[in-house]
Amino acid sequence: GYQTNGSLVLATSEEEIKHLEELKQRGETNGVQRLRIIGRDELIQMEPHVAPDCIAALYSPDAGNVIPYEYTIALAENAVDNGAEVRIRREVTAIAEDGDTFVITARHWEPRAYVDATAPPVPATPATPWAPLAAIAALLAIAVALSSTLAGLTGIDPIAIIAIAGVLCIILSALIMKSRTAPPPPAAPGSAHDHLPVGSGGKAVQLEHMRTGGSGSADIHDGVTFEMETVRARYIINCAGMGADKIANLIGDFSFKIKPRIGDYLLLNRNQGHLTKCTLFPCPGPLGKGVLVQTTLWGNLILGPTARDAHLPEVMAETPEQIQAFILSKCRKLVPGFDAKEVIHAFSGARAKSSRNDWIIEPSEKHPRFIHAAGIDSPGLAGSPAIAVELVRLLRAAGLDLPPNPHFNPHRAPIIRPKDNWKGLRAGPPGKVLNPSENVVCKCEKVTEAEIVDALHRSLPIDSTQAIRKRTRAGMGHCQGDVENYNCECRVADIIARELHIPPAAVGRRPWPATSTLPQRWLQPQHKEQLHRLMAE
Repeated sequence: GYQTNGSLVLATSEEEIKHLEELKQRGETNGVQRLRIIGRDELIQMEPHVAPDCIAALYSPDAGNVIPYEYTIALAENAVDNGAEVRIRREVTAIAEDGDTFVITARHWEPRAYVDATAPPVPATPATPWAPLAAIAALLAIAVALSSTLAGLTGIDPIAIIAIAGVLCIILSALIMKSRTAPPPPAAPGSAHDHLPVGSGGKAVQLEHMRTGGSGSADIHDGVTFEMETVRARYIINCAGMGADKIANLIGDFSFKIKPRIGDYLLLNRNQGHLTKCTLFPCPGPLGKGVLVQTTLWGNLILGPTARDAHLPEVMAETPEQIQAFILSKCRKLVPGFDAKEVIHAFSGARAKSSRNDWIIEPSEKHPRFIHAAGIDSPGLAGSPAIAVELVRLLRAAGLDLPPNPHFNPHRAPIIRPKDNWKGLRAGPPGKVLNPSENVVCKCEKVTEAEIVDALHRSLPIDSTQAIRKRTRAGMGHCQGDVENYNCECRVADIIARELHIPPAAVGRRPWPATSTLPQRWLQPQHKEQLHRLMAE
């Protein structure tokens, strides 16, 4: 979804008001309409919770916001619906030329948990023929040795005793052979509840992981190489984000280097979302727009981001507490009344800044059909439609014929259905509510089984609770999938396993800590008190 909520750049001094005038003039030059500078009285009327030292603001009423990953998923899904092919878990390792064609080699990997859970059973060791024969020989020898004694005790002919023993040995050896060659009994289907969510320990996402998928990278999931694939293409668009320089290097292009700038966020509960309507920015500094306060599309209050240049050793040495304190102190200067104890999640990402300090949208100097869309840092999301138009122009200039698709469908149906509180919804233990449209799988966000099934059977591949989380918001609420609350992550995993016909253990789970700066997924009172103290520092 998208909401037009407006934005305010706040000023706390006459010097900053002068800067607002410069920003207004720059925006108008770039075609931004309806910009105006408002005074203290109007600002307080619009945003009563802003800091008391804010004396003016640059107001942009047409500004809005989206959820970045929802936007990206929607675009990718629509592309596949219109004929594109998406291959996940591929890491490009080499690019060569064969005539007028690029030959791209990619490593196809899958998570270790998936590989282990879906591997075919190890065949039973075939029975060796000498084992039952040895048993027969031993039993017959005993029967022969004891036949005279048994005959004296029972009055049965010794030859008959030996014959009876021989028949019993044959039957016993047949049973031994059958038991050794029969397939094992089928395993019970199991449940995702046998694999509870992880909220402590685990692998932290490092900077290098962000170059190849972040929390979805091969290293984080102990990726196992399935095969090396080869793809042939006449044109390549290098839009590899943090890895764009490495992809360029594969064709001998060393014209730029990606210099990551990490942005950290804190997400607060929905009960804090009322503290602002507009997106609130400080007066910008040399590193960008600064740390902002914003109510998300779904009603949470979000604080951030930082702007930590990863090539600086002192930046990479910062502790989680220092990062949290920085965010909280900066945002307190905009909206002092939020409650830091209501933090429910923390995450970070890396902006793919380039050594050129600008976006790189151009053909490579090494090949005209290798086109860069690299170094796209903020505001890359807002600029993405215009970037796409420019890439189409560059492809055409390089010789690609791109006739319009008369059957193109620009529409992509939403997954999340609007809810009227709990009307028409029911919660209960797994299996109790049989109507998927009524069966609530995540209580915090009121996500239904029907929404999860819908997401699973769309055109993009999904095999993890994390993928469902980012499409339906199951697990996004204030309890963060707490096992002791409603355990929605396991409920989601069971549905994925059922719909995809895979073992529950093969379903990917939300990794922890991933990029979080929090000490654990489910914060305890002492952790919340620490955040409160950091805000006061």
